[in-house]
Amino acid sequence: MRGNSHARCGVGENSEITSKNYLSLYIIPSDLNTYGGEAKRLLEDLQSRNERMFLVTALFLNTAKSKQELENAIFQTAGIAQKYNCMLKRLDYQQEEGLMSSLPLGVNHIPIKRALTTTSTAIFVPFTTQELFMGGDSLYYGLNATSNNLIMVDRKKSKNPNGLILGTPGSGKSFAAKREMTNVFFTTKDDIIIGDPEGEYYPLVHALGGQVIHISPNSKDYINPMDINMNYSEDDNPLGVKSDFILSLCELIMGSRDGIEAEEKSVIDRCLPLVYQNYFSDPKPENMPTLGDLYDCLRKQKEPQAQRIATALEIYVNGSLKVFNHQTNVELNNRIVCFDIKELGKQLKKLGMLIIQDQVWNRVTINRGVKSTWYYIDEFHLLLKEEQTASYSVEIFKRFRKWGGIPTGITQNIKDLLSSREIENIFENSDFILMLNQAAGDRQILAKQLNISPYQLSYVTNSGEGEGLLFYGTTIIPFKDKFDKSLKLYSLMTTKPEEVEQREKEGGGSLGRERTERKRESCQ
Repeated sequence: MRGNSHARCGVGENSEITSKNYLSLYIIPSDLNTYGGEAKRLLEDLQSRNERMFLVTALFLNTAKSKQELENAIFQTAGIAQKYNCMLKRLDYQQEEGLMSSLPLGVNHIPIKRALTTTSTAIFVPFTTQELFMGGDSLYYGLNATSNNLIMVDRKKSKNPNGLILGTPGSGKSFAAKREMTNVFFTTKDDIIIGDPEGEYYPLVHALGGQVIHISPNSKDYINPMDINMNYSEDDNPLGVKSDFILSLCELIMGSRDGIEAEEKSVIDRCLPLVYQNYFSDPKPENMPTLGDLYDCLRKQKEPQAQRIATALEIYVNGSLKVFNHQTNVELNNRIVCFDIKELGKQLKKLGMLIIQDQVWNRVTINRGVKSTWYYIDEFHLLLKEEQTASYSVEIFKRFRKWGGIPTGITQNIKDLLSSREIENIFENSDFILMLNQAAGDRQILAKQLNISPYQLSYVTNSGEGEGLLFYGTTIIPFKDKFDKSLKLYSLMTTKPEEVEQREKEGGGSLGRERTERKRESCQ
């Protein structure tokens, strides 16, 4: 009675609350009171928090070679459960039912069930592991590093199929690109074009029956930068689009930081219809103009601006760098084409990469509405150093999707890449990023750029070959891709010096002899 009196004093004059507290504390059993509170919270979850009710049976299957080992395993399992305030019940005389229920048959023979809400049920299912497995023409990109499930992705189904492959030297970025190229070649009927500044891709292209175009001052393979596609688009004027490319080409040749002046642009635009006049009248390959024709037309103009442009073009027309003053003499309609520009000098390499991009545009316009065109450009940061090639690259990443093009930039120099003003547009228009091992400074930059958590960042920190993060839209998945080194395909894709040397020995040095033979022919 003394405690009862104290309880009434504690609640003051509110007799209703006093009676409820009295009943709750002294009449209703504590277990029932606890269950009542849980029932109220459960009802609130189901009514207002979008929760659902599940009947769950949790089974732990223990196996061992001997009875003693089995008893020890059961004891350890029970100890772990007790540590987290869970009690396990042994299924004595129900071992067979327990085994059949544990198998992935979808049948539960154990009548022991517990009602749980969605949040509580999620604890038993690895919802924290994201999976990426798509049907159709999806390509294999390795195994999920968390769940070991296959990663199958169809880049064509994303909002922007554009992509980037980023990684330090030796992390496997070139190998990953070749892996995807091979899958595209065998899985789809799409075309593949490769810009190869380091001469790494031609062994694989040869093996796939593709066309390798070696562009160098001593090569007999010629690409005409003046090539024009008459069926460019129903909406765009072919000459207008070509004029934009020629202006970028002249800006790069003249080396102007602020671009060429308005008067110089007008002179070039005036000359182009005159240069293409014969081809438009009779569109035969031999009537296709060259840089020499543009040079001659500029020399005939009276303005000093025209003479300044012609003088800048002179070394590329009549001088030592006239490799691009020829009509195209190679077949460009092969399914897989590789432009090998390793032997181009510093003055010509950026020019060569810009001309390759123009050839890619031509192929994309031809394939529009028929099939996709995959375009891979290695050492992508080189294109972003110059204003002209950078703006042309951004245009590709912005417009390729509408034309059925799928560009992929491959680079190791993240700081050089991110130093470009145009890289923001590249990242914003890329829904696919394959990120391999990254240097310490690059990791922090990319983490801020792509909103990568510290846990996710650990997958690109001192990671092995073919391991990293795959970004597909808003999905980020850690992956690992181990390739069988005993396969012939591996020897064609590897770029490790010792393995390349072994490949040369096994092939009798055929690839090395090919380059030597080309040089000998050019000298003759």
